[in-house]
Amino acid sequence: MTMGSGNTTIIEEFILLGFGGRPQLEMVLFGVLSLIYLVTLFGNLALLALTCLDSRLHTPMYFFLSNLAFLNVCYTSAVVPKMLVNFLAARKSISYRFCMAQVYVTLFLGAAECFLLMVMAFDRYAAICHPLHYTTLMNKTVCVSLAIGAWVGSFLISVAPSFALERSLCNLIIDHLFCEAPILFQLACPGQDLSENEAMMVTGSVFTLLLPLVLILLSYVRIVAAILSISSADGKRKAFSTCSAHVTVVTVYYGSGMFTYMRPQSGSLAEKDKLISLFYSVINPMLNPIIYSLRNRDVKEALLKVLGRTKGSQ
Repeated sequence: MTMGSGNTTIIEEFILLGFGGRPQLEMVLFGVLSLIYLVTLFGNLALLALTCLDSRLHTPMYFFLSNLAFLNVCYTSAVVPKMLVNFLAARKSISYRFCMAQVYVTLFLGAAECFLLMVMAFDRYAAICHPLHYTTLMNKTVCVSLAIGAWVGSFLISVAPSFALERSLCNLIIDHLFCEAPILFQLACPGQDLSENEAMMVTGSVFTLLLPLVLILLSYVRIVAAILSISSADGKRKAFSTCSAHVTVVTVYYGSGMFTYMRPQSGSLAEKDKLISLFYSVINPMLNPIIYSLRNRDVKEALLKVLGRTKGSQ
C-alpha cells in the first residue's frame, strides 16, 4: 500500500538481498546464528526464570534486568527466525506487513532498551550515591513506574511518529538482512526529497538515543565522584564492579545504534551496515545476560539452588 508517482501501486512483498551473492557465507551464518539464537533464548529466559523463582533476586537491579531479558527475547525473535529462513531460501522475500512489523518492533524495542539502560543507570546512581536511602528511592512502586514509563515512552516517541516514514515506497529490493527504519530510504520513489524524513529520524534519535545517553553520563559523573571519595581500595573496587557490566553494554549498544540511526543514509555502506545490524540485533542480546548476570555470584547461587531443588524433587 504505497504510492508511486502518479499511480497507486499495491506492494505485497519485498526482496531481501542479504548476502545473496555469497551462498557459502550464508550457510556459515545460518549455523552460527542458529546457535547464537538458541544461546540468546536460553540465557535470557533462564534469567527471567531465576528472577521469578529466587527471592534473593527480587531487587531493583534484577527487576530491570528481567525487563531487558524479555526485550532481548522479543527483539531477536522478531528478526532472527525470518533471517535464518532466508539464508536457506532461493527466493529471499518478506511480506509487506511482516516488513513493516519488523520496522516498528525494532524501533520500539531499540528505544525501550535505551530507556531501560537509562533507568538502570539511575538505579546504580541511587545504590552508590545514596546507599542509606536506596530502598526508599527504589521501592517497588518506583521501580514498576520507571519500567512502565520506559516501555510506554519508547512507544510514543519512536513508533508513533514513524508512521510518516511509510509514505511513497516504490522499490521492491532491500539490500539488507531484515527490515528496519533506515532501509525505508532505499524504498523511496525516484526523485523523492528525503531530507524531511531524515531530519525526523535524527530528531527521534536525539530523544531515544542521545537524551538517555546524556542522562546516563550525568549519572556516572556523580557515581565516579562518589566512588573516588571512598577511602578503602576494596570499597572502590566493589563499587566499580557493580557498574562495569552496565558501562560495557551501554558502550556496545550505543556505539552500534548511533552509527546506524544518526547519520545520513545516502552515503551508507550496505555491507558494513549488515554486519553492524547483525551485531546489535543478534550478538548484543546474547551478550547482555552473560555480561550482566551469568557471571554474577548471586545468579550462580540462584541457579544452583533451583537445580538442587529440581533434583531433590525427582
